[in-house]
Amino acid sequence: MKSDRLLSILLLLQTRGLIPATELAERLDVSVRTIYRDIEALSASGVPVYAERGRHGGIALLPGFRTDVTGLTTDEARALFVLAARGAHAALGLDAALGSALRKVMAALPAPHRPAAELTSRRILVDPVRWMSGPQVTVDVAELHDAVFADRRLRLRYRHGGTDTARTYVVDPYGLVVKAGVWYLVADRDGTPQLFRADRIRQATATDDPVVRRPGVELSEVWEGLRRQVEERPGGVRLRVRVRGSRLDLFVRLHAGVLTGEPHPDPDEGEWLFAELAVPSVEWARSLLAFGPNLEVLSPPEARTVVARHAAAVTRLYGDPSGPPADSR
Repeated sequence: MKSDRLLSILLLLQTRGLIPATELAERLDVSVRTIYRDIEALSASGVPVYAERGRHGGIALLPGFRTDVTGLTTDEARALFVLAARGAHAALGLDAALGSALRKVMAALPAPHRPAAELTSRRILVDPVRWMSGPQVTVDVAELHDAVFADRRLRLRYRHGGTDTARTYVVDPYGLVVKAGVWYLVADRDGTPQLFRADRIRQATATDDPVVRRPGVELSEVWEGLRRQVEERPGGVRLRVRVRGSRLDLFVRLHAGVLTGEPHPDPDEGEWLFAELAVPSVEWARSLLAFGPNLEVLSPPEARTVVARHAAAVTRLYGDPSGPPADSR
């Protein structure tokens, strides 16, 4: 609607200052001609808006002009009170600031919108942590946050997975990302993008050197590329397995990230379904022992050997297996 667009233009100008008409048109998905008509409408309504021509021109408000109108719709107000990452605010030391900000927003809302916003905060809760993920490692993200916002290169003492030894890196940070309750530092190291888990950073120190980022590259773009690398990383080994239908749902939930396709039945195999997994190594197959006799690794032979070796070790640990077998169903 035009009224929403006019308010959007007003708030953008108030926040950003001078903005080219082409940028406003692109952000609001209208033509430049429409933007100029909207500017005329704002001016006619008493808003001190003007246009500057030329290469570095654009549209701006007269210095000192402010409006306290939020212009929030009911749905927009409700969206602000669905806090998908309360844990993120706590990790950054911003819980108190968040509560204060929301109280101010509530006070600024038009009276008809307040009940819906308040009810949303009481009826909707988003917990970003996965089920049974274990205790969360305490991470001092606030200190890392301050270092990132200093716009300086960071010197990290970082421990890679699988080792207790920390190594030193100098990186150019783009920012912080929290995914499923885990914080990551996104940075370039020697010009190459890299992820650093915050709970493995032993120390982060801002140097005196200004950060050097690739021109025109933003955090969201770097994160998307790194995320895709992780999720689309080809597995080094293909495991072929069969799993009982009674355990299929759990099997798919646990291993959706490495399944190469949908498990499929075989008419001659009764309750068994077959699946293929792309995994880093044959040693990975030992994790499938959690399914006991409800899952069998069929190939490659090296993976079957790994599973058999670890199954034998478990048998030795628990003593004589000659008693009657437990019901595996």
